[in-house]
Amino acid sequence: MALAGVRVLELAGLAPAPFCGMILSDFGAKVICVDRTMAPTSLDTLGRGKRSVAINLKTSEGIALLRRLCVQSDVVLEPYREGVMEKLGLGPHELLTENPCLIYARLTGYGQSGSYATAAGHDINFLAMSGLLSRLGRSGERPYAPLNLLADFAGGGLTCALGIVLALLERTKSGKGQIIDASMLDRLTATNHGPEYTLHCCVSTAR
Repeated sequence: MALAGVRVLELAGLAPAPFCGMILSDFGAKVICVDRTMAPTSLDTLGRGKRSVAINLKTSEGIALLRRLCVQSDVVLEPYREGVMEKLGLGPHELLTENPCLIYARLTGYGQSGSYATAAGHDINFLAMSGLLSRLGRSGERPYAPLNLLADFAGGGLTCALGIVLALLERTKSGKGQIIDASMLDRLTATNHGPEYTLHCCVSTAR
């Protein structure tokens, strides 16, 4: 398995992050999903091949535990809005200081900057705002949504997984970790407008 020996810490989230973690798990990575305490038991198929631990991040003990897990991991996958991890003292710059080889993947709807960075959003929002939704459907009829296949899974989870794999490959050469910013809106916008648009799922070498 290509990713055997790679330790991934996946913070609890909805469709795109679990899908990304499942892809990594399917190729041999050891994926531990950090669930919320008191959360109902889930039989979500996106949890295939993963282990799970429940941590209360509203306590200092829970934050300290999560920090230790992050430092011991090769990849941290977090799906929260801008600033959430920084408030916990677990932002990429803090963790990369302790573990310079860490791949820190941020998977969000709107990225880490801009007027929508702290806004909530769903698959259909990203699809519509990118302009891609208007291209779906028969001529002369209203567009229809392709479930959550394009934004959550293709533009989010799959693109982020590719960024993680590329960062792991680059780490074998430089020995340095990376910060990955995977924005679903930017990825869909790039797809809709063609190669002249900059792909925002970027991999930047940590300083």
